[in-house]
Amino acid sequence: MDIDQVETFLAVGTFGGFRRAGEALRITQPAVSARIKALEGDLGVTLFARGRGGLALSPAGRALRPHAEPILHAVALARQAVHELRPQSAGALQIAAALSICAYLLPDVLERFRTARPRVLVTVRSGHSKEVLEMVLAGEAEIGLARSLHHPAVETVSLGDDPLVLVQHRAHPLVRGRRARLEEVADRPLVFFDRGSSDWTLTHGLFRRAGLVPNVTLEVETIETAKKMVERGLGLAFLPHLAVSGELRTAALVAIEIADAEPLSRSLDVIHPSHRALSPEALPFLQSLRAAIRGTRARR
Repeated sequence: MDIDQVETFLAVGTFGGFRRAGEALRITQPAVSARIKALEGDLGVTLFARGRGGLALSPAGRALRPHAEPILHAVALARQAVHELRPQSAGALQIAAALSICAYLLPDVLERFRTARPRVLVTVRSGHSKEVLEMVLAGEAEIGLARSLHHPAVETVSLGDDPLVLVQHRAHPLVRGRRARLEEVADRPLVFFDRGSSDWTLTHGLFRRAGLVPNVTLEVETIETAKKMVERGLGLAFLPHLAVSGELRTAALVAIEIADAEPLSRSLDVIHPSHRALSPEALPFLQSLRAAIRGTRARR
């Protein structure tokens, strides 16, 4: 077992597929497959299983994940410690971000930031919003990016709204038109993702408050997997606008407005410890973040 294999295993588990993991790691899909096969061969187990909901962790994969994450974090800290001793070091920046923000916003942000500060070592850790808050409070990250986060020990700056949007595939419409009543939506096949997350809770709450039971026919682990199911015409899904903005622009996916229910809004927040000043590396990162968000809104 080597570090590249562990990193690739976590990336595939996070992004729900070899292609997206390869894009995140900037390696080819065959290279991702080779690393996973080598790790499975070393451990003598199968780490992923393919089912109706797409690629998911096997029981062995779920057992490995909580041990793999600290390994990768320890390696990042070791690299950072060595990096800071180098005379030419331009500093380091630790970021914690929600999974969907890591996948759909951070690549654009870090591309801009790298242009401005090419020598800064950036470490990114991902998790649910609550885990992002915990990492910032524990001092494991200077900046947290998540949704609707408030705590007395952190300063929260809202960067705007990232609503959950009900989408269907243009070529496989399950609802006629661009507007529907919630009762009609509840009767259609629905794809839910990431049980227990804030997105999952918000979506379930929408139906619960209306006294409806949603017809959930697929439940998957990641946003990307849910999107793939919608693209195959297997159901409707409430997905973050960040995750589907490109598909909405090209009309590959179509947004459906719920006529008789409130929008599922969530704020996109930046948090940092209130008792500590931001580092010189954090300030240009926040500038890159705001510029990326302005670009995303301009493309809507």
